[in-house]
Amino acid sequence: MPDFSYQLYSSRNFPPLSDTLAMLSRAGYKSVEGYGALYADADKIRELKANLGSTNLTMPTGHFSIDMLEQDIPGVLAIAEALGVETIYCPYLPPDQRPTTGAGYAELGQRLAAAGQPYRDAGLGFGWHNHDFELQPLADGTIPLVAIFEGGPDLEWEADIAWVVKGGGDPLRWIAALGDRITSVHMKDIAAPGENTDEDGWADLGQGTVDWKRLMAALTKTPVKHFVLEHDNPKDDARFAERSIACAKTL
Repeated sequence: MPDFSYQLYSSRNFPPLSDTLAMLSRAGYKSVEGYGALYADADKIRELKANLGSTNLTMPTGHFSIDMLEQDIPGVLAIAEALGVETIYCPYLPPDQRPTTGAGYAELGQRLAAAGQPYRDAGLGFGWHNHDFELQPLADGTIPLVAIFEGGPDLEWEADIAWVVKGGGDPLRWIAALGDRITSVHMKDIAAPGENTDEDGWADLGQGTVDWKRLMAALTKTPVKHFVLEHDNPKDDARFAERSIACAKTL
């Protein structure tokens, strides 16, 4: 059975961080995934490192913005070393920065590959984390996710399965096509239409419409190392964390 991780963005609205990490440890998590706001300054990094240590949690993966990855290489490397991050994922590109053509997304893949090289040289894994926009065809017919990986042939993929579904993609088809790149997976669920509107339509794992049992069977055939549980807007993060890891362990 894999160790299930937890994307700390899920608990951003439930401070303090020390209480979140203690809750996750009690719930049975062994690791977590960080995001930019948690290591915005030296004090936050020290706090996070101390709280990880006191709760016996590790942080093998972390999200870093493309600007930070390109503009503060020593800083990112120092954060990774301090927190024990082994693989870095670039998580997002704001709408106003997104290309509009296949060639533009191939250039983005090249840009990501270049941004990731110093981290790969340091022995870290490096890849891209998708949302929904990468699955939606452009006017020229290109699927952005395909173009990104064509431009960056060595990029790893943190596959956010629910965003694949939201983007109109068949996750099983994408796992079959690009599974050799998958080193991490975001596990989250989508509520039935009209349900959980106060949680932006997301659901705790196993409480929604995503067929995770079939997906896990397919994912076990990929190089995936990290299964990261996430909910973009839970009303109760402890409820989400506890229900979701209980479900994940049955898959």
